[in-house]
Amino acid sequence: MFVSRLAVLAASVGLSTLAAASPTQYPLTLENCGQPLSFAAAPKSAVTIGQAASEILYSLGLGDRLVGTSLWFSNVLPEFEAQNAKVERLADNDPSFESVINKRPGLVAVQFEWMVGKQGVVGTREQFHDLQIPTYIMPSDCDGKDNLVGADGTRLQPFQIDSLYSSVRQLAAIFDVQAEGEQLVGNLQARLDKAVAGAEQRQAKEISAAFWFSSADLDLDPYMAGQKGVADYMMKSLGLRNVVESSEEWPTVGWETLAKANPTVLVLARMDRRRFPADDIEKKLEFLRNDPVAQHMDAVKNGRIVILEADGMQASLRMVTGIETLAKAVDGFDIQR
Repeated sequence: MFVSRLAVLAASVGLSTLAAASPTQYPLTLENCGQPLSFAAAPKSAVTIGQAASEILYSLGLGDRLVGTSLWFSNVLPEFEAQNAKVERLADNDPSFESVINKRPGLVAVQFEWMVGKQGVVGTREQFHDLQIPTYIMPSDCDGKDNLVGADGTRLQPFQIDSLYSSVRQLAAIFDVQAEGEQLVGNLQARLDKAVAGAEQRQAKEISAAFWFSSADLDLDPYMAGQKGVADYMMKSLGLRNVVESSEEWPTVGWETLAKANPTVLVLARMDRRRFPADDIEKKLEFLRNDPVAQHMDAVKNGRIVILEADGMQASLRMVTGIETLAKAVDGFDIQR
């Protein structure tokens, strides 16, 4: 409770936060996903691989440092449209290694380790570091997680919201904008505290849920949120039970298995990308209405479907908005114990 009150205070007195933060002392050295990173000064430029990293840097007032972005699930937040329009989009999905290094960035900020890691689809950290280009992977995707097991990695320990706050604070320290970082974290903490306030009442109703992100094909098993991951944290923080038992971040689960579990609420990802047919929210809804198995689930029959932005199901600034939206929607459903 004491920490929560501090968060509310920090969010409400942003000017005090700005005044209290100390500047970065360079050289700065920090540990990031198992590797040390050192900075002699704030990077003059950056490339992002992942929407979450892009929007964090925009929120920290660092849009003028971005020289390239990539891996977007949805359109940029409205407040950053003008700034984002000035930054080159290297790719909607995975950028090539060459397109990133050709920008000669002082930092590559990465949302997912599978993009830049031991088996990185863009490249390995060693490849970038050999060219004197440091890579920063958001801790939310590597803390307590094995990204070499499962398509999107497997959680060895439950996701903790502090790892998202660490991403904000560390990026703020790297670029010497700690005051803005603390103000942003304080705002997120205050909003989260308010959103999860009714968790005990929801838990008492024994509400279960399942998150459907996408499907490689609508005829194939869907990618659902597993235990211990970001979406699972969202459910548990609101007092909801995840019906999926796998510890993979986004395992495939058959509709027969989901129908048997019969979640009280179904949560669907909306996105603008079109890597898979099921990325289209309208195709998801049409499938649920017509599939001979899915259409008989209680959540479908009773219209207990919640639509969230795709990046609101992941460790990002939109995650708190996702929790707020889900809490409001669930509380509006007529759910009897």
